[in-house]
Amino acid sequence: MSDSGEPSGAPLFERLCLLGIGLIGSSLARRAREHGGLARTVVVSSRTEATLARVRELGIADVVEADPAEAVRGADCVILCAPVGANAALMRRIAPHLAPGCILSDVGSTKGSVLRDVQPLLPGDVHFVPAHPMAGTEFSGPDAGFATLFEGRYCILTPPPGADPAAVEKVREFWRRCGSMVESMDAATHDKVVAIVSHLPHLIAFTICGTADDLAAETREAVLKFAASGFRDFTRIASSDVDMWRDVFLNNREALLEMLARFSEDAHALGRAVRWGQADFIEDRIRRGRKIRRSLIERRQA
Repeated sequence: MSDSGEPSGAPLFERLCLLGIGLIGSSLARRAREHGGLARTVVVSSRTEATLARVRELGIADVVEADPAEAVRGADCVILCAPVGANAALMRRIAPHLAPGCILSDVGSTKGSVLRDVQPLLPGDVHFVPAHPMAGTEFSGPDAGFATLFEGRYCILTPPPGADPAAVEKVREFWRRCGSMVESMDAATHDKVVAIVSHLPHLIAFTICGTADDLAAETREAVLKFAASGFRDFTRIASSDVDMWRDVFLNNREALLEMLARFSEDAHALGRAVRWGQADFIEDRIRRGRKIRRSLIERRQA
């Protein structure tokens, strides 16, 4: 494989099954269709017939199945791409039909809940390697995906203790061929990291937009009319998928609440500095923010 992430040689998987076809699932389907190194056959399943019909129209899958149990039959790799709250129900439906030796993975942004919901139902001859691609947009659905979504972005693997090394390496190579930089960590550490870098910013964005919506009508109209870039950035985040983010908040509750408490303390401290005219404290917080932004730009993650 080349450094650019282009696949080479035979496909990693003969039959790749994607359960859920939102932004991440449809991007994986497109990547697999455009780059022959991922899978020979792409199977897609979704819970609504309208979504399945749209997948057929887009031509991003070789096989489209309404029944997830049928979709996973014969697949050597199955990836859960539905909101994390659906994992337990999906596993109850597909577990008896997973092929021996199959690799099961996911794309959820909470990993403790994935281990909780999936592992108890996992057949003994199926290899489970959870993953979280740190890539996305505010859009959802099968039309939202694009094949280059994962290029230059991190994907974090959280294999449970005792995971098959060959299966872990195969999932690692899958994401490399998607263009990702791959790291590994334990599920608890992952959930704390994403709580601060992803989940808390979304919680704040939803809250700020809710605050603006609760203003008196004449003030709200002025907010919308004269919205500056800072507020517009929050509205972009706040337009994200409802089902996905409801499940993320509920399934990473402890880590998110811990980070929210720490943020609240820091916000109150900055508020006190504004109230009492503590210019040095305010300048320090602004400089620290600028430093973080520079670091992201240097890492090409801005």
